[in-house]
Amino acid sequence: MTIADPTEMAPRKPSAIPLSTPAVRQRDVRLDFFRGIAMFIILFAHTPGNFFTSWIPARWGFSDATEIFVFCSGMASAIAFGRAYDTVGWRLGSARVSFRVWQVYWAHIGLFFAIATFLAAIDMTGLYEKEYIGTLNLWKFFEDPGPQLVGLLTLTYVPNYFDILPMYMVVLVMMPLIMALSRIHLGLVAGFVGLTWLFAQEGLLEIFWAGHLHFALPAEPWSERTWFFNPFGWQLIFFTGFAFMRGWLPKPPVHPLLIGIALVLVVANIPLSHIGMRELGFDWARDWRIANNWLINKSDFGLLRYTHFLALAYLCWVAAGDKGARLISEGATVLGRIWQRILAIILKVGQQSLAVFITSMFIARVSGFVMDNIGRDTWTVVAVNVAGMGVLVLVAYGAGWYKSQPWRRKAVP
Repeated sequence: MTIADPTEMAPRKPSAIPLSTPAVRQRDVRLDFFRGIAMFIILFAHTPGNFFTSWIPARWGFSDATEIFVFCSGMASAIAFGRAYDTVGWRLGSARVSFRVWQVYWAHIGLFFAIATFLAAIDMTGLYEKEYIGTLNLWKFFEDPGPQLVGLLTLTYVPNYFDILPMYMVVLVMMPLIMALSRIHLGLVAGFVGLTWLFAQEGLLEIFWAGHLHFALPAEPWSERTWFFNPFGWQLIFFTGFAFMRGWLPKPPVHPLLIGIALVLVVANIPLSHIGMRELGFDWARDWRIANNWLINKSDFGLLRYTHFLALAYLCWVAAGDKGARLISEGATVLGRIWQRILAIILKVGQQSLAVFITSMFIARVSGFVMDNIGRDTWTVVAVNVAGMGVLVLVAYGAGWYKSQPWRRKAVP
């Protein structure tokens, strides 16, 4: 965002303001807060041998930080790209989306080469028995790089660790169609999103339609494996967040009955969660999960993952208050002031989600390598995680500074 010259910001008379000037929509604090929290959770979840993962949301229910990230990305896209569609029309709005896809594409390619180079450099030292390129199953890439380079650049070779951004790109590519359908009738949007999700559910189609047509994309040329994050399933949660922020879906009321239902859904998930199976002794849950995998499948985004996330999101939405009022309420106490500083950091991380996400995926591998060398006792793991979080914060503030384009400010005498 360009920062205006202070000398050009003199107040205007009300009559000088054009009646057609669109109102500036204030960014919802809750969006950046929960997306910032998701960035830290993603760092923990991708760090090998990190006991912090024992307490992330994914261990207590079906949904996890991926749902937070994709849902909030849908909301943020409604603000950024929806405004473009409203102000400059469908053609230029779609051009704005395509530019973002272009950015994410090269971020994905850069992330792959950065991590692959890091792992290869470790193996080249000859100091470790473990082959680090094998930790991400990159043997094929290094054994026969030519075909894999073609696959990487055409997104037909998508290793599991590198599949979130490709999924995000495909969902963004669907946005121009969604916006076109919305101009005809919102029912067409709901029908398209729902049917696309339905045909992405491989397990569900096998049960109800033996000769099914499964919507999925190939992940590697030498097998039938598909993208782990199926964009045709995950678009459901993205466009749910998009629809809420656009006003296509009404804001849910704060009502004791809805709060109670959401609480029941969240608590009912605990026996079926990893914590329930491993720590609370619900051994029967393992058999239930195997028999009903199509309901909780992460790859295709199963229905119970969606239900669990919506219930948890509603409770967090209520707890945060209208537009995050309970988050930003200023306190005169020392703890209140400390919280405001922590909140400012989390919001900054949430605002710079792409730069922070790319960094977190790389830092997670570095953190795992560091712990391989110095050990994984409690204080070592805590120190490495805190250091990783610090790097994400620095990247967020650095990205924010660059985006402000300070070099465009006029010199002050």
